[in-house]
Amino acid sequence: MRIGLVGGGFAALRGALATAFDDAGRPGVEIVDVPVEVPPDGVARVDVLCPMGSVISGALMDAAAPRMIQQFGVGLSGVDIAAAAERGIPVDNVSGAESGNAVAVAEVALLHLLALLRRFEEARANVARRLVGEPMGRTLAGRTVGVLGVGDIGAEVIGRLRAFGAVPVGIGRRPRAETPRAAALLDDGQYHLADDLPGALARCDDLVVCCPLTEETRGLVGAAALAALGPAGYVVNVARGPVVDRDALLDALRAGHVRGAGLDVTWVEPIDPDDELLAQHVVVTPHVGGITDSSYAGIAAGFVASVERHLD
Repeated sequence: MRIGLVGGGFAALRGALATAFDDAGRPGVEIVDVPVEVPPDGVARVDVLCPMGSVISGALMDAAAPRMIQQFGVGLSGVDIAAAAERGIPVDNVSGAESGNAVAVAEVALLHLLALLRRFEEARANVARRLVGEPMGRTLAGRTVGVLGVGDIGAEVIGRLRAFGAVPVGIGRRPRAETPRAAALLDDGQYHLADDLPGALARCDDLVVCCPLTEETRGLVGAAALAALGPAGYVVNVARGPVVDRDALLDALRAGHVRGAGLDVTWVEPIDPDDELLAQHVVVTPHVGGITDSSYAGIAAGFVASVERHLD
């Protein structure tokens, strides 16, 4: 069997997959790199295509002739689902709850929120400046935090916010009773529909973005939502970059309409180190939310199980 990895980065992924296939009694699986754009001389044929923060187009499907497309993780925004359906190619992902990915991403969401509130980068700089007792930070306890997306990751974020003494407000696409995780975790007073995102954020101090990237959520966190959050608020995005309107966020940061942002995902990955957004009060990590030893082992095991289920 040949697995084609599309895109770059995520260095530990290859080893995690090789180990999982070996553990499943499938040694000798070949893992190869596949370019995003099809070169003139074509690409090697594979059994499985796996997007790594990249786009899998219909043209690439035709060139590589995969038997399936399997995401290493949850999001499928990089796969042309319509093109796969037209070609009869199954597409699958790995549950964030079962793999441990949701826990890992939720931890990074809290890492960003705490780093912003406690002004971590300024504190580190003050060590070099030999300053003690600066800067003054803010406590997470007592703050009301909107959680946009109440699936597996959002549910884990909500639990951790409560552990810190914060007040979570879930924001989802469907009514609370139709959203199993929200129905179990929140009452009606702690839940809002995403259709009125500005109205939901008007009662929040901060926002954590956890929802999938779809055509409906692209740019959902725009100027109106950021204005409703208010000038003392922080925005953390552990979902996908384009859920947040980049230009609206930059304008809001420059104007002081929001206090800062924490980004584990960006609009282009890797982000340009000279991006003007980074001149603002922004904390960035390079899409490492789900990348821990335990979550990668769980995702890889789920990946192998899905491939065997579809192809065997």
